[in-house]
Amino acid sequence: MEVKAKSKHLSISPQKLRLVCDQVRGMGVGQARVVLEYMPQKGAELVGKTLASAVANAENNFDLNPDDLVVAQIFADEGPRMRRYKAGARGRYKPRVRRTAHLTVILAEREE
Repeated sequence: MEVKAKSKHLSISPQKLRLVCDQVRGMGVGQARVVLEYMPQKGAELVGKTLASAVANAENNFDLNPDDLVVAQIFADEGPRMRRYKAGARGRYKPRVRRTAHLTVILAEREE
């Protein structure tokens, strides 16, 4: 049984979010929550919220025990980019790119 939760259009670059995802991949849900709570990165809070949503989906929709769940897959994909321009010297323009990310968390039951 797999349970999913997605967060879209997060205002963080996917590269920074993947650094946090790599830390919790394969962990149990309880251990992953503790690790995310003490990480200083901005992405840790975003991953924590999505993980909590996936656990809530497992409890309420599938009647699964959260103690038996592990983070089977977690990945961050690139979302749409916001492109802006700022005036530069001598009539030039300086592009500004604001990246966004889509985060997907998939939980599975622990195999014994």
